[in-house]
Amino acid sequence: SFSISLHKVDNITVMIKLKPWFTSSCRIRVKNLSKSELYIKPGETVTFAFTCSTPEKYFIMDIQKNIDCVSGPCPFGDVHLYPPGLPRLNRTFTWDVKASTKAGLELKFSTPWLRQIEPGETCPDSVSYNINSCIDSSTVNIGTFCRNGSVSRVKLLGGVIMSLHLPWDSPLTTSGFSIANRASIKRLCIIESILNGESSITLMSPNYPLGFPEDELMTWQFEVPSNMRASVFFHNYSLSNCEKKEERVEYYIPGSISNPEVFKLSDHQPANIAGSFNLSLQGCDQDAQNPGILRLLFQVIVQHPQLDENVTHLVDLSKERNMTVTIHFEGWPTRIPPMTEAICLICKDPRTCDRVMTLVAGTVYKISFLCKDLSRLRITAEKGISCVDLRQCQRKVYSLSVPKVLSQLPIRLHKFIWKLLAADSINIEITSPSLKLQQHIPEQSCNTSYSYSIFSAASETELNLGIFCPGGSIEKIQMRNNVTISLKTFGKGFRNESDHQDLKMSFVPHIKDECIFTVSPDPKAKVYLQTPNWLYGLPPYVSISWQVIVPSKQVARLGFSRDRMGVACETGRAYVNVKEETLGAEETVCREDELLPQPRNMYHNFWVNVSNCKPVDKTQLTLQFWVTFTDKQIDLGVILAVVAGAVVLLIIGLTVCCIKKKKKKNQNPMVGVYNTNVNTQVPGKRGLFPKGRKNNESHVYAVIDDAVVYGHLLKESNGAVTPEVDVYRPFDGPVGSMPPSPPPFSFRKDIKRSLNTEEPPPPMDSDQDTYTFAHHKSGRSEDSGDATEKNNGDTSMHLLENKEQDSLVE
Repeated sequence: SFSISLHKVDNITVMIKLKPWFTSSCRIRVKNLSKSELYIKPGETVTFAFTCSTPEKYFIMDIQKNIDCVSGPCPFGDVHLYPPGLPRLNRTFTWDVKASTKAGLELKFSTPWLRQIEPGETCPDSVSYNINSCIDSSTVNIGTFCRNGSVSRVKLLGGVIMSLHLPWDSPLTTSGFSIANRASIKRLCIIESILNGESSITLMSPNYPLGFPEDELMTWQFEVPSNMRASVFFHNYSLSNCEKKEERVEYYIPGSISNPEVFKLSDHQPANIAGSFNLSLQGCDQDAQNPGILRLLFQVIVQHPQLDENVTHLVDLSKERNMTVTIHFEGWPTRIPPMTEAICLICKDPRTCDRVMTLVAGTVYKISFLCKDLSRLRITAEKGISCVDLRQCQRKVYSLSVPKVLSQLPIRLHKFIWKLLAADSINIEITSPSLKLQQHIPEQSCNTSYSYSIFSAASETELNLGIFCPGGSIEKIQMRNNVTISLKTFGKGFRNESDHQDLKMSFVPHIKDECIFTVSPDPKAKVYLQTPNWLYGLPPYVSISWQVIVPSKQVARLGFSRDRMGVACETGRAYVNVKEETLGAEETVCREDELLPQPRNMYHNFWVNVSNCKPVDKTQLTLQFWVTFTDKQIDLGVILAVVAGAVVLLIIGLTVCCIKKKKKKNQNPMVGVYNTNVNTQVPGKRGLFPKGRKNNESHVYAVIDDAVVYGHLLKESNGAVTPEVDVYRPFDGPVGSMPPSPPPFSFRKDIKRSLNTEEPPPPMDSDQDTYTFAHHKSGRSEDSGDATEKNNGDTSMHLLENKEQDSLVE
């Protein structure tokens, strides 16, 4: 059994009752009575017992002491837990102190002091303090606190209701605070915190998350060693609708030339404050119809000054356009670090610091860091490049490289994002001329310090091309519409490799496929390529092409990683097309229900195209193929045939040369004699060819038959001269306005033609350009001199006439 004796002078009451919304068969037995609750007044002594062995499961106990500091003296000093000998139940001690508003009360807490918690939060040891301020008839909840914190004192205007909640098994025997009298503080309350070392505390305005009292003022005092640095961050706040004044916060910072420093709640709050400071919250006169709510939750972080505290880094973004740079903690923005975690601050100036800092293009910044370990900070940047009119941006080449001003910062670049925007009729081309790109797949994983993630978002199709890194075989990618390229770094090696970036982009005219890859593989490597959207399959009706460059002295081997496409079509057909870039090359076409081509050799540049249909549910088109290279092998039979042909041609050439030399050795040169009695007028003379060369037959040598050999006409030369043997070939070339010059050693008869009476008679000049051959005369020929004299002294003879004479002699 238990016995509780209360002295009347102590003004204490005790209430034992069942827990709210709880029923139990366990009862309180007082003498012969069984009760569900027990109320003991001041001056009473009560002995009681419980009908169960575990009353702590069902009952709670409230002990309240009323202290009147208005009509009599206040019992200042340490507050004790009275009365002794209480049963082990969950219990709440409440001290209701009434005081005049002209004086102030101070609650001083013993170490380890207190820590404010948000409504609904519980303390680790279930021991909590609740402080309420009483001004006239209104009560303001200053806050709920746990042990082990930095709040050492709370000063209040007027009365106070202080509550201490203890669990039934708590070993605590003292209240942990004392009450003292102070002069009027002329504000709602003052909360003092002592921050000796590196720490982070969270504090809230009274009545949080409800509204701060209208037109009230309160202050937080922070005692910080002069060799430490404090920073303030507002995490959650709201403003009321003011009719008069303006809601604000004021800082009193020792050494500041502008005390108090006034800030709006929406401003960046001061940071990097050396030593102690005060922060005050001022309300306003609210609109009676729509007052709104003023509330504030903020954090104060105290750190040691950094070794490079005064070191500033120049970030010159004055020449950049459409770019933002965000310096942030690791895991931002998805991860929210706990407020107890030590933080790193980024400062644009000595007093403007934050955990996340955004820098914009067109500005020059001088930033510094308040952080012990800079490896916990990251940089994320984003740049936009757009094109609306192809005529204005077609010839421009944009470099997709990280600016040196970022890569030289002592912070690791996490991600750089390029957003490339183009109109519907404009496409985007990405090139890597020297490094080239490698597609990251299990068969060929990337091991570089950075990689690119490429995402294409056309008007109707979103295409994730995959992850690429430098040092591969893809030298160009063409895509439709809007493209997002994200460079992500791994480890610390990017700073050394950032100088070698060569990724570039340009805007190009419309292409027929959603994406075209140009691949120029290393002849010594095996290259794997796969379709985009690998995890989810190629979107319906999308066409992707690869152009593979084959070196002139190499043979490419193309193969697919599996036998079939593995997709079933609901609408349309899926195709794989393979074709070499050579005249007359055959195109290999496979449908989704057919086997893919077997590995084959490709001797020229070739194309691989994959076109999707609309697949049935739960099927997707994913395709992977590979390319290898070998040196071209020359056929031995071809080599032997070429050598044999060359030998035969050489023998024929030598034989012809020998025969010609032998002929030239045995023949004397023929002598051509010009006959002065024959007309040598060029046929183009006026009046000679009245019809023009194209309309007459002046160029036709009708008197000489083909294949007539004239060697026998020189029989009488006794073999001294070997006759020139020739066969006439008709002229087959184009006929111009003038005839071609006659060939040497040609023979013609007089052209016999019947004159039309209507035509004018020919001129006196002969049109018969007679050519004669003279031969050496032997003694026999000298005897016939009379015959030659008959021809007007002509020393030559018409060969055709000589032939007629010989026939008559015979």
